[in-house]
Amino acid sequence: MRWIVLSICLIALAPGCAKTTPKGAKTSTGSPVGHNTAPAPGDAPVSRPIVTPSNDTNGKVISVNQKARYAVLSYAIGSVPAVDSHVYAYRNGLKVGELRVSGPQRENNTIADLVTGECQPGDDVKGD
Repeated sequence: MRWIVLSICLIALAPGCAKTTPKGAKTSTGSPVGHNTAPAPGDAPVSRPIVTPSNDTNGKVISVNQKARYAVLSYAIGSVPAVDSHVYAYRNGLKVGELRVSGPQRENNTIADLVTGECQPGDDVKGD
């Protein structure tokens, strides 16, 4: 008998725990509850930014031989660019040189020939 009375009490109290929104209240977007949230014909559409992950590989210049015009580049493991691909050296956000990956590659380091411009140790390297 106790279980029946307890079950009836729990069933009676359950609807009181449900979240209810008073009529005329607004949602977090500012539109009234239960109303169509489509923009009016004269309203400008809201543009939201589209975020896409970058597939570019980022690396660093480790050392440079200016006479022989080559640089040693270091990348994260698994993101070393392929041989004969072109990468660009950036210093303080400005492009300062173009390099062509010539190899050999060892672990996360590779060699690149300096095609145009210059680079220094510490410059950032990004793919095309």
